[in-house]
Amino acid sequence: QNYMVQDVCFFLQKLGVKIDGIGSLKLTVHGKKNINKDVEHYNSEDPIESMMFISAAIVTNSNLTITRCPIDFLKLELLKLEKMGVKMKRSKVYKSKNKETDLVNITVLESEKLVALSDKIHAQPYPGINTDNLPFFIPIAMRAKGTTLVHDWMWENRAVYFTELNRLGASIRLGDPHRVFDEGGEKLHSGEIVCPPALRPSTMIMVTMLGIEGRSILRNVYSIKRGYENIVERLNSIGAQIEVVKEI
Repeated sequence: QNYMVQDVCFFLQKLGVKIDGIGSLKLTVHGKKNINKDVEHYNSEDPIESMMFISAAIVTNSNLTITRCPIDFLKLELLKLEKMGVKMKRSKVYKSKNKETDLVNITVLESEKLVALSDKIHAQPYPGINTDNLPFFIPIAMRAKGTTLVHDWMWENRAVYFTELNRLGASIRLGDPHRVFDEGGEKLHSGEIVCPPALRPSTMIMVTMLGIEGRSILRNVYSIKRGYENIVERLNSIGAQIEVVKEI
């Protein structure tokens, strides 16, 4: 059911491999002796990248349209956000260039009053919240009234990195290495943070800094550059002010 597994299946099908059960919990792959074929293949769009831009729009309280969002892998994330009070509009569904993945354009609208969810936010295998999307709920919950419990049970100690945002004025309390309590409504301030070695927490910190007045410094950004193509240029094209400084 995972979108990356489905993408591999779509590619193998173009090579002539028969696969039953794509999109289900069980796949049956009928092997071939020889695969020698030239094909043209388009990868499916990335729901994690869509969520990053969605979170950036919410954190900065901006109006932003994110195009080509793979809706089947964002449904629960969007439901949670709407329950928190985030205002969004969606376009009609259309197909990706691979003619398989369903896409929509999502417009995030300015949303003044967000509220914390009464239930904890946690990742689950599809169709649950994607584990790589979970960190983006941290800066969003910082805008919400109330306390949000985020349970990051899949990754050992990744939740510890969420508390780095306290350096910017957040109030994030570590319950244990997998759980944090995010107190919303705190006044944030600019600051300087060294990126953790994990991609998503590093990107979460960058997104948080976008919504803070003043100049913040994020160091050792290798993990972000590894995970996102031309991320600085793309964010600057929609209004961010990010400068890359190379240190000797």
